[in-house]
Amino acid sequence: MPERISVGRVGRPHGVAGAFVVENSSDDPERFAVGARVFAGGAEAEVVESKRSGGRRVIRLDRPVPRGTVLEVERSALPEPAEDYYYVADLVGLDVEREDGKALGRVAAVEDAPANAVLELDTGILLPLVDACVREVDVGARRIVVARGFDADD
Repeated sequence: MPERISVGRVGRPHGVAGAFVVENSSDDPERFAVGARVFAGGAEAEVVESKRSGGRRVIRLDRPVPRGTVLEVERSALPEPAEDYYYVADLVGLDVEREDGKALGRVAAVEDAPANAVLELDTGILLPLVDACVREVDVGARRIVVARGFDADD
């Protein structure tokens, strides 16, 4: 089965016709354009209505989907990210170590925070996804190198 990447999640309803706010929405404006296809709950669905309301993406699919359902696309359908940019799915599972070689854990999730994204490690460590902290991301080698001073042991 092809690898799928999350591009959002079904949020609160918007209106009475079945539209909803897309939480954690992809930044790509075409991802939720009318006619776009996504996987919702593992089954393919088509976007039949798309707009912005209050700065948030609002869509309606060709079938009802429950709140909280993850919206996905096949990884192969996504363009390669620009240099020094990464898809969240590419970061989850990478080993994280400090510049001095100390292992800090593995990326369990990447969470949005008010100022920047945060790497959440399986050890409970939270690291800001900013240049001052993250020195190197090597997806091929499955590792991230971070600066000293951002983990509690330093």
